[in-house]
Amino acid sequence: MITIVRTDAKNAHFIQLVKELDAFLAITDGDDHDFYNQYNKLDHIKYVIIGYIDEVPVACGAIKQFDAKTMEIKRMFTSEKSRGKGMASKILAELEKWAIELSFERCILETGIRQVEAVHLYKKNKYSLMENYGQYAGIKESLCFEKKLI
Repeated sequence: MITIVRTDAKNAHFIQLVKELDAFLAITDGDDHDFYNQYNKLDHIKYVIIGYIDEVPVACGAIKQFDAKTMEIKRMFTSEKSRGKGMASKILAELEKWAIELSFERCILETGIRQVEAVHLYKKNKYSLMENYGQYAGIKESLCFEKKLI
């Protein structure tokens, strides 16, 4: 049975999933990992979604306020054994729903060019490429996406 839970960044299951995510990214990002990792701290994240299959935490994602109308998607991850089951799309949809409930109008995100599965996920869920924003401006290894919510 799939369960989707709203929580915050202090949740132990979220912290464990983020450790798995960081280990995965350390491999796929290679030499660029330290640059990206500095922007992935949990201390400013208040809104977290965890996906469970049969009460086992297998996926997560979070949103963090970027500006008055925009939430930034952060820390999206699905454990390797649970990929291909639609969990990431479920997490993303719940994050978007939560952002709307909080009166935000769009979501933005950054992913690396090496994150092929992530790029596919965002395009499948109607995210559009946008100009790289903030700390990702001018970074050739970054792809930034946006989706208008309302």
